[in-house]
Amino acid sequence: MTPLHDLTASDAATRLQSGALSCEAITRATLARIDALEPQVRAYAHLATDEALQQARTLDQAPAQGALHGVTIAVKDVIDVAGMPTTFNTPAYAGHRPGRDAACVATARALGAVILGKTDTVEFGANGRSAATGNAYAPAHTPGGSSSGSAAAVASGMAQIAFGTQTGGSIIRPAAYNGVHAFKPTHGLVCAEGAKVYAPSLDTISWFARGVADLALMARAFRLADAWPQAPATPAALRIGVYKGPHWDRVDASGQAALLRSAHALAEAGATLVDLSLPASFDTLPQAQQVIIRAEGRRTFLSELLAHPDQLNPNIRATAENAAGYRVPDLLRAQDQAGAARRDFDALLTQRVDLVLTPPSFGQAPAGLEDTGSPLCNSLWTLLHAPCVAIPTGLGDMGLPVGIQLVGPRGGDAQLLAWAEAIDAALTAAQGPMPKPALKT
Repeated sequence: MTPLHDLTASDAATRLQSGALSCEAITRATLARIDALEPQVRAYAHLATDEALQQARTLDQAPAQGALHGVTIAVKDVIDVAGMPTTFNTPAYAGHRPGRDAACVATARALGAVILGKTDTVEFGANGRSAATGNAYAPAHTPGGSSSGSAAAVASGMAQIAFGTQTGGSIIRPAAYNGVHAFKPTHGLVCAEGAKVYAPSLDTISWFARGVADLALMARAFRLADAWPQAPATPAALRIGVYKGPHWDRVDASGQAALLRSAHALAEAGATLVDLSLPASFDTLPQAQQVIIRAEGRRTFLSELLAHPDQLNPNIRATAENAAGYRVPDLLRAQDQAGAARRDFDALLTQRVDLVLTPPSFGQAPAGLEDTGSPLCNSLWTLLHAPCVAIPTGLGDMGLPVGIQLVGPRGGDAQLLAWAEAIDAALTAAQGPMPKPALKT
């Protein structure tokens, strides 16, 4: 029998809504898991044990109504939760306790979710100091960033769902490193009010989960589509563009093997694979993204620079002081270039392929906690505002997770998740289920 802390959100929601399981029981099981593993993983910046139990008891006193009834959710510490600290992993916000929930937290709470606490993050979700969190499979390795604690919490059974944010690769890369599923929606479809965003034109509220069904459960709850397609039984009807990208030689052998094995398995399942190339105009998009991040980040951190200059990490301070020297015309040109590329990418997906299969990272998680890995496998898709799904596929030669990334058309979030469900099932049938972390309790 599956331990309660290992239940997927979808399975738990079904049992909770039928009355076969209480909210308090699953919350207590999750809190016990946190007690056992948090000293190793260090996923949480703040744990709200008493509040979570009270939420669960309150939910048990009334019939289940919301789609997330009793589901346990952790929140990245750049997103406000009423009454809990929001420190952004910076001394500049020590003791800061906002009085209201961010929009995504308020939505989840209104739908019955139990909010467990705040997960550790790279400073401001940007390029500041790293989180104290360790990888769920090997705590001496990075969990990735910046949504470090959220990914590790879900991977280690310390939350069923966790919110994060992505500016470049802060969702998909940590998911790949920690062997969990994750979804970055189309930019703008989830309200970011109440979250500290690094680059407003890029940052996207996103989430980690234990399966594609859980990603879709959240997407439905957040009304990301007007209609929800039926998931195909197999990938047989799909045209999948395989994109190794310009950094393929930097992907380790296990990461390359994960992509190639997955492509082979999908071809065996009947999918049509296309060796995908992107327009030459895309070659300079990484530079455009850096202009947008730095130029928008300069405004994001202006208030902190004025109020607490000596308490900011040097990298954050350099961004706020515009050390790169970007001017408003530079930002406008970069935004125009990104807008044109989005339209070109929409056309490519309409004419050539349904979705893209590509690496989610440079392979397995680096050793140590300071180097959180490179976002170069993710940042292009974030700039294009495209929805992305991370799917774990197994362990590499160091015993650390590897996986794949799926990218769909803007606004095609529901369709991408339906395709991802079929792809995930086909890969599991071909390669076996993802091994769980072997942490000692």
